[in-house]
Amino acid sequence: MKVPRRRVTGLICRRLFSSTPQRREIRALSELSDRIHPSYHETKDNDLLSLQWPSPPRNVLLVKKENTPQTTEAVIEFAKHVHSTYPSISLIFEDPAAYSLHTSLSFPIYAALTKPHPSITSSTNLSSKVDLVATFGGDGTILRASSLFARSPSVPPILSFSMGTLGFLNEWKFPEHKRAFRELYMSGAPSSRHSVMSTQDAKTNYPPPPVSQNARHTIGNGEWPPHLGASLGPTRMARVLLRNRLRVAITDKNNTLITPPHLHALNEIILHRGASPHLTHLTISISGRILTEAVADGLIISTPTGSTAYSLSAGGSIVHPLVKGIVITPICARSLSFRPLVLPNEATVDVRVTGDRGGAGVDVSIDGVGRQGVGIGMGVRVWGESVGRAGDIARREGKEVEEGKGWVGGVPCVIRGQGREGASGDEGWVGGLNGLLKFNYPFGEES
Repeated sequence: MKVPRRRVTGLICRRLFSSTPQRREIRALSELSDRIHPSYHETKDNDLLSLQWPSPPRNVLLVKKENTPQTTEAVIEFAKHVHSTYPSISLIFEDPAAYSLHTSLSFPIYAALTKPHPSITSSTNLSSKVDLVATFGGDGTILRASSLFARSPSVPPILSFSMGTLGFLNEWKFPEHKRAFRELYMSGAPSSRHSVMSTQDAKTNYPPPPVSQNARHTIGNGEWPPHLGASLGPTRMARVLLRNRLRVAITDKNNTLITPPHLHALNEIILHRGASPHLTHLTISISGRILTEAVADGLIISTPTGSTAYSLSAGGSIVHPLVKGIVITPICARSLSFRPLVLPNEATVDVRVTGDRGGAGVDVSIDGVGRQGVGIGMGVRVWGESVGRAGDIARREGKEVEEGKGWVGGVPCVIRGQGREGASGDEGWVGGLNGLLKFNYPFGEES
């Protein structure tokens, strides 16, 4: 029996369609290549550091504000742009976002698991895979991204787009995402002018960051996509602000650390009374010497970055993010003589829970995330993270010095480059502070 021509065509079409591989899938981090670590170097006439990739970044983590259609649309647009323009890059999402967004993308993505999922058999530490982070939201989204690396001594560079309620820490507007990502991606790619620029800059006190053999090799093999255009050279690299973090650990009644490894905080550590109606009694020691016993609703220990957050609302001092320090601010202290303090980054702050609160301890939160409570007699130890030239830190800690490594530590935040020679790296901070606080505005006058 002869099969009609229309029937044969239908069979062929169904067979071709069914053989098409499914591309909307979620993969495990273990399939990705290991992390690429950029280096950070000083630049002439600028307080910010320059970022240099030894080879093109390959793994990008996207962190978005939850339950916001605007950020969801932005992340999808950003992901499609990166995939089409930089096909060698793999995109990573937190698992809730991955499962809600993967059907909107025509290419595989990777999930940073916080809980097991049937489709993925293993999970891997983010700090060993992520080359850089892009955030879509407000300041809280940046804190969320930083907290994903709270146990890691090294944080990937963070490119933040302001799409939240409060964007004091955010540098970029989303319409700039193509230019912003290209500048970060190409930072460190040698240009044809590199030898000329190196000769000119050799006469200055701040030579340009060295171009590693690895970088020369990758350029020679064409790993940096040629259609993106040439690098702008060593004087126009992505600018980075290393924001200091605090290290925090819980201590027992014998003042021994009981939570190794310690956690890192970008904003602040807060000890507060929680649901209890009673004031907290906290004995504060600075580098082994007792300072005072604070009777208050709680205590804030913040970084310079966190000095414009909860600490500021509680009457704390505003500290520039380039200053290495620790800010101690009481929350509604019973004694009016207990004022905020600014300590050097090398100081160690021990806070012990004392007094009788009916056996109740105090609650502890780190960057807005509630952690384990601290009982009577226990405490919290806080000390600054080492941020600076790798050689200087190694000498101070008695370790082997590795020359030419650049700066280490902190949270590298990509800052919008300044357009004029000799521009200071804090222009954005000053402008943002004026916009946030309305310095010297007459009371009741609209801006």
